[in-house]
Amino acid sequence: MGIDLQMNRQNGATGIGLLGAGVVGSQVVRVILDPDANNQLSLNGILVRDIERQRDGVPSELLSTDPEMVLSDDRNDIIIEVMGGEEPARSYMAAALSAGKHVVTANKEALAKHGDELTNLAVQNGVSLSFEASVGGGIPVLAVIQDSLTANRIESIRAIINGTTNYILSSMDESGMSFEDALSEAQELGYAEADPTADVDAHDAVYKLSILARLAFGASASPDMIHREGIRNIGAKDLRYARALGFTVKLLAIARAGPDGVRCRVHPALVPADVPMANVNGVLNAVELNGDLLGPLWLQGRGAGAGPTASAVMGDVLRIAKGMLSNGSKASERTNAPNVVDMDDLQVRYYVRLTCLDRFGVLAKIAGVFGDATISIASVLQFDADDERGLADLVIMTHPSREASMQEAASRLRQLDVVASLENLIRVEDYDTV
Repeated sequence: MGIDLQMNRQNGATGIGLLGAGVVGSQVVRVILDPDANNQLSLNGILVRDIERQRDGVPSELLSTDPEMVLSDDRNDIIIEVMGGEEPARSYMAAALSAGKHVVTANKEALAKHGDELTNLAVQNGVSLSFEASVGGGIPVLAVIQDSLTANRIESIRAIINGTTNYILSSMDESGMSFEDALSEAQELGYAEADPTADVDAHDAVYKLSILARLAFGASASPDMIHREGIRNIGAKDLRYARALGFTVKLLAIARAGPDGVRCRVHPALVPADVPMANVNGVLNAVELNGDLLGPLWLQGRGAGAGPTASAVMGDVLRIAKGMLSNGSKASERTNAPNVVDMDDLQVRYYVRLTCLDRFGVLAKIAGVFGDATISIASVLQFDADDERGLADLVIMTHPSREASMQEAASRLRQLDVVASLENLIRVEDYDTV
């Protein structure tokens, strides 16, 4: 059942207040004010930090540094929040929802950390909280979960949902460059921020997976409950060795439902080179959903940028204006939220890269550590022997093993006198099932 909007329309138009007029916000303004769009929207005010800054296509008479000018304007039926960051965006959205205004946001951090609070406010006040733009940019993944797959029980999600890290890993794979060089290139092209921490340390992907898990499974998976590993430790050697083994490396966001609950994790993974996910390159995003009735579903597209994000924002705005959205969100309809389970019992294969002494008896000591941890070795390959230093790279692929056992083995490997360093430990994402 659609929302009874009862909007305060000016000349038949839906009133809009905008929070933020940066790259995305300015694009939203241009779409709203496009005379050819015939979208029946009236933009009444825009909250900004700096009125003096020049913004192409943004009317200066609508700008204000006073949030109440936008939030308390009775003409505004919908508040669009594209400021980003946790605060004051969360407070502004909460105030708008409490005042009976619909909210459309692209703010993944605020939603990941305060999604339950904001959703409850939307339900309590009979308004909509919409956030398609918060995950996957212009890819309509949230609409698919909430609407198209309503009859399905979502069993798993597997996704590339950060364009910056995907560009970096793709560049490293294609050219053999180091992480540092690939990051610098991404920054020069505008694909990475001057401070890339949120992207390369996987905070951004964690926020997005938190939102996906809430919608798909009804799980209150706050960011601190999601296992997180970034890509800083991925070296050019890892990409080269992975290719030799028939894989590439991607930063994956994975959520899978099981009998004990939902396990959510974001980390680099070896992906078989012959599956579609391995060929999602550059700044593209992709999401695989698996429903109990439909089976696997694949969505791919541009995951960031002013155009794709504004497209998703405006899609939500127009659906609200047409009365096509139901109150709150699907997550609020769940009665028994599943547990979020830890990583200990995860069973996957592992890629282990060691720098070892190149001499007799080394492999026996290493194999003993794996055996003591009840981990079965599938293959051992030696790469890049350094005769002058007496060292060699050893890459070990395991059979499916328990995460807690692998971490125990890794700790012991670091203490072996024949191991100069444990360079990397990467999980393998198998594709027998989604």
